[in-house]
Amino acid sequence: MTLEQEQYDRLAYYTLAHQDPTFIHQHVVDAYTAQRADEKTKPISLAFALIGLYLYLEKGFSGKEVQRAHMELARKRKRWPVFEQPERRGEMTVSDILGAPPGRERDEAIRKWCASVWKAYGENRQQIIDLIEKIGLKKGVS
Repeated sequence: MTLEQEQYDRLAYYTLAHQDPTFIHQHVVDAYTAQRADEKTKPISLAFALIGLYLYLEKGFSGKEVQRAHMELARKRKRWPVFEQPERRGEMTVSDILGAPPGRERDEAIRKWCASVWKAYGENRQQIIDLIEKIGLKKGVS
């Protein structure tokens, strides 16, 4: 197991044990997936990660709402587009998040990490918006 994987596992444990009912763990999964994507990453994985980051950062979805959106999207679409993967995927990493003290500071670091990754994928923003509109996803999906 790599150091990065060990750090991700520690962060996942932190977010899964988190008391906040909004399910912050979903945002960590999306940021990590987008940041670590490569040519072997399935199109659905990167699509869901980018959609999740967009919904969280630009539409104010909680982690639970993003998770429900992913389930709705999986029911409505079977083929997923390929997205451009920037060389640099954000200014922060899992290591930076773990460097923040647990609680409010770490949770804010997670948000900043998500924003950093989403900004790096900025050239895909309109494609994500168009995809969501085409599928007809709305906040509060079942």
